[in-house]
Amino acid sequence: MDQIKEYGQSELNQNKKEKNIHLLSIIGEIEGHEQLASGMKATKYEHILPQLAKVEDDQEIDGVLVILNTVGGDVECGLAIAEMIAGLSKPTVSLVLGGSHSIGIPLAVATDYSFIVPTGTMVVHPVRMDGTFIGVTQTFNYFRKIQERINYFVTHHSNITEERFTELMNATEVMTKDVGSILIGKQVVKEGIINEIGSLRQALEKLYTMMD
Repeated sequence: MDQIKEYGQSELNQNKKEKNIHLLSIIGEIEGHEQLASGMKATKYEHILPQLAKVEDDQEIDGVLVILNTVGGDVECGLAIAEMIAGLSKPTVSLVLGGSHSIGIPLAVATDYSFIVPTGTMVVHPVRMDGTFIGVTQTFNYFRKIQERINYFVTHHSNITEERFTELMNATEVMTKDVGSILIGKQVVKEGIINEIGSLRQALEKLYTMMD
């Protein structure tokens, strides 16, 4: 219970398959190097990274289920978590509940297979940054490099092309006063970002199959 309360993680090991599944929930905002305001729901990357290393090293863990409902957050730290998930040798399945926006997209596609509920959403938009940067050219190049890293990860862990992902990211007709695209359920699957529409039952069934 303490693991659920403190880190949003648990072990699912009471199933008929006699499999030990590590449940990882990524909720709220991805907190990075700076601490968010008190009262905000957040997933702390300094908690997730060592836990994922432990999962990889633990012979008793058969697979990983990642549940997401996130608005995004720190880009660097979100990518670090996504790379860790993608690098696991255990079977992994993700399930998007509510939403998995911005840097939540690489997190959702980092697993071996992905699901989204019919009402789940994804917001695809260019990198946004807070803070002060000195020099317009340097700032632009910095943004471009980060965006290239995100595009590369998403397109190499899903079925969407970089051209289409960039097109969705830069769309102007959907989001008021901003650029980007809002995709819901079947749209996300149709675009090739997520593998399949489904909920918890389908995600667990897929993971059982992969572990067998």
